[in-house]
Amino acid sequence: MTTSALNVRNLAKDYAGEKALKGVSFEVPRGALFGVIGADGAGKSSLLTILATLLDADSGEADVLGLNLKNDFKTLRQRIAFMPQRFSLYPDLSVAENLHFFADLYDFETAEKEKRMADLLRFSALEPFQKRRAGLLSGGMKQKLALCCCLLHSPSLIFLDEPTVGVDPVARRDFWKLLKSLKSQGITLVVSTPYMDEAKLCDTLLLLHQGYVLSQGSPEEMLAQYPYALHRIHGSKPLHFSARQTPPQGVALVYPAGGELRAATAKDVPDNDLWKQFPGAESSGHVPPDIEDLLFALLSRESTNAGQTA
Repeated sequence: MTTSALNVRNLAKDYAGEKALKGVSFEVPRGALFGVIGADGAGKSSLLTILATLLDADSGEADVLGLNLKNDFKTLRQRIAFMPQRFSLYPDLSVAENLHFFADLYDFETAEKEKRMADLLRFSALEPFQKRRAGLLSGGMKQKLALCCCLLHSPSLIFLDEPTVGVDPVARRDFWKLLKSLKSQGITLVVSTPYMDEAKLCDTLLLLHQGYVLSQGSPEEMLAQYPYALHRIHGSKPLHFSARQTPPQGVALVYPAGGELRAATAKDVPDNDLWKQFPGAESSGHVPPDIEDLLFALLSRESTNAGQTA
């Protein structure tokens, strides 16, 4: 049995001349929690929808759970699950009725169905709410219900397309605890997200930008690519820096971060009085980069390279 849950090679998709995916290649080990990150329009939804057998690629190949995406899609659909971006269950049915409906699609024996539903209600902490209509659930509870419906047939691989968008921070944290629990059971999870703070919760990351792979690897491996020294510029009042402004001498990149500024310089530039180059600033200091900082650096490099070759 192959050790890869996914092996994707040069996958491409074009929508009426707009290239959503431009030769994407990557591999996902079995049992991994794999994150696909990027801004809106990066190609995340197109990628996951293709790999879930719901959309045809224009070119490229992919093996999913050792099966060919094109030739074995009927068999694959029995072994994978897909949780779409928007809530797609029946709002007028209760939690339990939605689970009953989807369980019946898999033709369970009655006793097996009842046990599976009871296990999932406990797993998701939805047991006290099983009589509540799905349309009246909070955003986080809706996502838990959608996840339970995905889990009914015990899939080996689940694709989740931005499952926590629009969900409050506490519910987001609870949802990721559920994902971690599923990973501990050996289920492979491929999760797309625009939230960079969720990226560090994944084993491996694929960073997409405008349909192509900008970077990939573990969070630690990706952060090791960060090419600058990063500085925190602080003031007693919120600091601002427009993208149209030219960075001070010796500073490669400046951007806002929670009322402060982040300034990227060459690694041999001392912090010292860097803050004095920014109006309103009062102090500065080195900070470790996170995935969002890496994204800014990589996009800045791409923009510079594009300008040089234009």
